Amino acid sequence: MRGVGLGISALLLVAAVTVALWPSGDKPGWQRPGSESPRPEVELDREALARRSGALLDEIVFLRETDLGRVTGLIESGSHQLFSQGISSPTVVNRLRDSVWADVDLAYGTASELTLNPAGPELDDGSLNPFALPEIREALNWLIDRRHVAEEFYGGLAVPRVLPLSTAFPDYARLAEVARELELRYAHDPERARVAIDAGMHELGARREGGRWTWRGEPVRLRLLIRSEDERRRVGDYLANLLQELGFEVERRYRTAEEASRLWIATDPAAGHWHLYTGAWISLAIQRDQADNFSFYYTPRGRAEPLWQAYRPTPEFDALAERLSRRDYRDWAERQAMMAEALSLAMEDASRVWLVDQLNASARAANVEVAVDLAGGVSGSALWPYTLRYTDRLGGRMVVGLPGLLGEPWNLVAGSNWAFDRMISRATQDPMVLPDPYTGLYHPQRIARAEVAVEEGVPVERTLDWLEVTREARIAVPEAAWVDWDPLHGRFITAGEAHPDGLAARTRVRVHYDADLFDRRWHDNAWLTPADFVLPWILDFERASETSPLFDPAHLATFEAFRRHFRGWRIVSTEPLVIEVYSDQIFPDAESIVAARAPSPLPWHVLMLGILGERRGELAFSSNKADRHRVDWLSLVAGPSLPALARLLEQAREAAELPYEVALGEWLAPGERERRFEALTAWHEAFGHFWVGSGPYRLHSVHPVAGSVVLRRFEGYRDPADRWLGLSKAPIPELVLDGPLVVAAGDPPGSNAVAAGGAEGREAAAFRLSVTVEGAPYPEEAIQEVRYLLFDGRGTLAQRGEARSLGDGEWRVLLDAEALASLGSGANSLELAVTSYRVALPAFASHVFATVPPGEEVLR
Repeated sequence: MRGVGLGISALLLVAAVTVALWPSGDKPGWQRPGSESPRPEVELDREALARRSGALLDEIVFLRETDLGRVTGLIESGSHQLFSQGISSPTVVNRLRDSVWADVDLAYGTASELTLNPAGPELDDGSLNPFALPEIREALNWLIDRRHVAEEFYGGLAVPRVLPLSTAFPDYARLAEVARELELRYAHDPERARVAIDAGMHELGARREGGRWTWRGEPVRLRLLIRSEDERRRVGDYLANLLQELGFEVERRYRTAEEASRLWIATDPAAGHWHLYTGAWISLAIQRDQADNFSFYYTPRGRAEPLWQAYRPTPEFDALAERLSRRDYRDWAERQAMMAEALSLAMEDASRVWLVDQLNASARAANVEVAVDLAGGVSGSALWPYTLRYTDRLGGRMVVGLPGLLGEPWNLVAGSNWAFDRMISRATQDPMVLPDPYTGLYHPQRIARAEVAVEEGVPVERTLDWLEVTREARIAVPEAAWVDWDPLHGRFITAGEAHPDGLAARTRVRVHYDADLFDRRWHDNAWLTPADFVLPWILDFERASETSPLFDPAHLATFEAFRRHFRGWRIVSTEPLVIEVYSDQIFPDAESIVAARAPSPLPWHVLMLGILGERRGELAFSSNKADRHRVDWLSLVAGPSLPALARLLEQAREAAELPYEVALGEWLAPGERERRFEALTAWHEAFGHFWVGSGPYRLHSVHPVAGSVVLRRFEGYRDPADRWLGLSKAPIPELVLDGPLVVAAGDPPGSNAVAAGGAEGREAAAFRLSVTVEGAPYPEEAIQEVRYLLFDGRGTLAQRGEARSLGDGEWRVLLDAEALASLGSGANSLELAVTSYRVALPAFASHVFATVPPGEEVLR
């Protein structure tokens, strides 16, 4: 899960859990060569696969299913073939493991936390919100026993998490020393929590009467919003009990995902509908750089919803979070120092109290295969639409169960952020790059190549060969580049106009898109054009301008953060499309820089309907603006927005001029406007919604009341169906560590004695590590590092080092007599961590052995 260093005990816990779930390389009851099986294997028609383009399935039906206890039975009955939610119940996971008809995939990117309401301290109803005070929020870290939560409520399929960094991702290992210090500072200490909460409550003017807190003569009542579908129900009850013991009245509000979102996301926190929420987050991809976390989770720049707009970090924390989001540091050492300081300030802010990182399993039928992201699981995998298939046939229909869908309105600008909504919509989209589900590095999807120029000294590295990195003393922004937008006159502002003395940037990304990009169609049969790249950029500026009818204050914080690093962009050519983007923001990986900078298209004619709806005061892209203006939050797929959009489409077809049409003019093909709206009209008449994408699946039908969504294969998708099948399985190293059970402790440290054979003779014990993947030796060039930690019987680290390669799949650790002598007599352990270039999560192995005084009999 993370690199070797402090905190490795938590890693070994997860590794041990994994081993317990899968005691051997084969699944119990699953077919092995020559064994009997209730379902004979059928060889996939490879020639038919080679001829097929687009999606591997013909239809996918998504159904709401919240009862995890039914998962195994539904798969075995054949009614469902995949469940996208993470399963953290050991009982359910073991049931799936024992089934011949089912299988599971593991993911490490889900985190559970407490979301706190920071509004107040006096709420709109005149009640007190204690969590408006950062000191009381901070005290919850001492109140909660995270290890108890992990072991009792998640059955050991979780590890305690204290910080806003995933324990599964690289930054945790990079900052291991800082992390360990903060974990100790915020370790479970209920008495310290009580003292801090008492002090905070007195500061707010509350009094304790008869063991109960009162404020202005009324009991202090906390509304705890508890998710009811999973382990968070027990977590919520546990927290409620703790708070009641401290003297608070607690109202336990059990809600499903959709019900809860109407409160904690959609309402103004000052209204007081909730004080705490048992939240959870899924990282959709392995985050190789988590510097964004502070800005996202603790500042108004994170999201447009009312809760985020209520965050009030200290000026110091806010500025540091914003700098980290821009990667405004000179070198790696400064970056690490900034991250360390931000971690400390985040714990003091405590708008969120992190609880555990979960080990989740997603369930599938045994004859189903899909690329599962090691962070986000199935629901977070960017490659699931390109790899989901039956292993014994091509095409067909598949039923996917998930705990919620259509939780929030879908639109292309500020629509639903629910993981399961995004999973479905992802299949309808065609991104420019795709993250590797096992490393987090980006691969090109609609990009032929990219050139990244960075300032000399900027800490950026390249791993993959589809892009180039060069370093320049100064990167000048061309005068013709667009740096701003004039909403009053509807025109672009160039760098030459805005910066007559010149403008420079830390990075330049030149993206060369696929030569056939504009030979591709949207789902409604409209051709892609450069206007699909230009209008989203205009819209971003319009929503941040107070002079525009599209102005949305909730968008302002995010936009201002963008403006601090944005230095301009320009379309260099359209045949093929080449775009240059200039920015001061960097990432450690050059691939991530391209992914963040490369403009992506959105269907401009669909965006135009939302723009018209906002200009006429009928609809709003964001929930925040919808609430403020008391209009519908725009949904392209269901609800009261659809009749309004149909009217707007008819008006757009008849309008003499559309918004921004002059600016878009040179990027529109002749007659494109008319053809676009004709295509969208036909699409709406055929399918009853306005969700238009360009991915391998199209949205066929939406059934909010029944709780189902249907996708069908997009016949116009031209990519080979097997393009991404090479990434269907995670190449996680499989380890077998062998060595002596008992060894002589050797001469004591400082002894001059040397065994026969010289220096080599002092190598008192050898341990051999076998590293394989699916039974084959793991290539040596694919291994980044094999490190070992030697612990004595007291758990003290006695030695660390690197193993020596013996060729593909074989490594050796040699411990000399001095190292063994330092252990003394007794039981010891050797722990190995293997990191691979092909997968971001380390693999672990351990070997327990005893040391005895020299001269005693030893077993080998």
